[in-house]
Amino acid sequence: MTLRALHMKHFTALQSVRTPRIFRTIFVTVLIAIVLAVLFLIYVPWVQTTGGRGTVTTLNPNERQQEVNALVSGRIEEWYVGDGSRVQRGDPIVRIADIDPNLLQRLEAERGQVEVQLQTARNALATAEIDLRRMQELFQAGLAARREYEQAQIRVEEMRGNVAAAEASLVRTETNLARQSEQLITAPRNGFIQSINAGDEATFISAGQVLATFVPETQTRVVEVFVDGRDVALVQTGEEARIEFEGWPAVQFSGWPSVAIGTFPGIVETVDQVAQPDGRFRVLIKEDPNAEEGWPEDRYARIGTVVRAWILLETVPVGYEIWRQLNNFPPELPPVSANGSTNGSQGY
Repeated sequence: MTLRALHMKHFTALQSVRTPRIFRTIFVTVLIAIVLAVLFLIYVPWVQTTGGRGTVTTLNPNERQQEVNALVSGRIEEWYVGDGSRVQRGDPIVRIADIDPNLLQRLEAERGQVEVQLQTARNALATAEIDLRRMQELFQAGLAARREYEQAQIRVEEMRGNVAAAEASLVRTETNLARQSEQLITAPRNGFIQSINAGDEATFISAGQVLATFVPETQTRVVEVFVDGRDVALVQTGEEARIEFEGWPAVQFSGWPSVAIGTFPGIVETVDQVAQPDGRFRVLIKEDPNAEEGWPEDRYARIGTVVRAWILLETVPVGYEIWRQLNNFPPELPPVSANGSTNGSQGY
């Protein structure tokens, strides 16, 4: 009998205690869970992301929401459209009438008078040039005084000045007439009238006043999001992104974009060089032309729809990402190639 057995012989109660099977099972389970958790944190990859909230917009300013302005002052004579009306390029929107109903007729009469004055000045110039040539011949023959020849030259210059003044007056008259003729406002392109911002026929408007809001029909959509200044240095043109549109069912796993449901692929189009007043930077994301899944139709993702975007950066272990988030560090810098450029992100 060993020494241990001799000592345990005096502790009969301790000898009768046995570790329950369930405790051993729990211990093994916890041990396996810890090992699996450590392996998970070390070896499972996680795609770092940065991004934020924004809206759907368009790159081309001609495709954005626009204001239809009055070209001349006057009163509204007739509306040809209403809220939500669909219009084609050149379709009339509103007609504006001048306060003076006879203004156009008077401008036409004024233009006729100026044209007559111009023709008279041209005829006088032609006559003065004939007199100048005749006076020049007489002066060269010694039959006219130098004074008379110089006076003929002066008359020609005066007639030329009268012709120039008459032409300038005609240009001014035609300009006024053209401006007043721009009283019919038409649609600049195919689209919709979102809202009427002016009143009825009794409303006086001034030149430049907003009459209606117009939305073009053809639009090339992009997503405009704002990224924190801490992460913007890592966002480059051509980076991949995942986009969640408001109202579209989605389940997003930012670290595993391949298993995300209801999100759509995108490509970073441009990054602003100057921050917004709140310190964030604007990033524009366009639709990925090579992706199998396109963005939702226009009726599901209209201009102005709120979105959430995740820009995919570097792939790191899950444990590193948790440590980075707890310490509020920026994402991992992309690796630098031999030529000094940075490699793009890699999705998982």
